[in-house]
Amino acid sequence: MMKRLFDIIVSLLGLILLSPLFLAVAVAIKRDSPGPVFFRQVRVGKDGRSFRIHKFRSMTVSKAHNSKEITVSGDARITRSGAWIRHWKLDELPQLIDVFLGDMSVVGPRPEVPRYVAVYPEDLRRIVLSVRPGITDLASIRFRHENDLLARASDPERAYREQILPEKLRLQSEYVRTRSFVGDLGIVIATFTALFKH
Repeated sequence: MMKRLFDIIVSLLGLILLSPLFLAVAVAIKRDSPGPVFFRQVRVGKDGRSFRIHKFRSMTVSKAHNSKEITVSGDARITRSGAWIRHWKLDELPQLIDVFLGDMSVVGPRPEVPRYVAVYPEDLRRIVLSVRPGITDLASIRFRHENDLLARASDPERAYREQILPEKLRLQSEYVRTRSFVGDLGIVIATFTALFKH
């Protein structure tokens, strides 16, 4: 109950206070390339229920590339404005909408696309999907430079599935087992520290 109340308050305040930034980012996106301001994608949420996540669009709209769900640094699809939007993680801010609607939480396991959830080990899938997915978590902090790591891999898709995803699931399942309100506050602070330190 406290976690949901925290999510509602933080998301509502965030949407109000950050509205000027939302407008500035939206203008930059529209001026940079044709297409919608938001990128919507199906993700898997609590108890395996699907929802469409909100993100600021940081790539060009191209049907030829829509099937690629792995993004690496230097990806040709990333727009000029998209590069700094992704650098400062501004593309994640619209997920405050998803938090307010109840599809997500401020802190929780990052929601994955169905194709990757399908390869989760059964025991970890049950644990990770037992809570609302979040905007940030320990795995997000640990793999803040995930795109750079994947760019150095000869096969980014394989590297993600065999190296990064298992470690993410380990951290996420540990979070679910030990989560607390104080722990969530610590993760929020650590997220901002990692962002601005970089």
